[in-house]
Amino acid sequence: MKITEFQQMSSEDLVTKQKSFKKELSELSYQKKMSRVEKPHRFKLLKRDIARILTLLKQRDTKE
Repeated sequence: MKITEFQQMSSEDLVTKQKSFKKELSELSYQKKMSRVEKPHRFKLLKRDIARILTLLKQRDTKE
């Protein structure tokens, strides 16, 4: 997802999205240990999206 899409979301939605991304990342890690992963590029994308969400949440906290 792009940063503009995340900026339009509320803080609660961002936290929910972050949790789902972390869950997906852990599932991918488990698959990687057990066998081959079909889409290995998802690791990089998920990590970036999580970082974007954390950055936005931190910025919103400092503005308040």
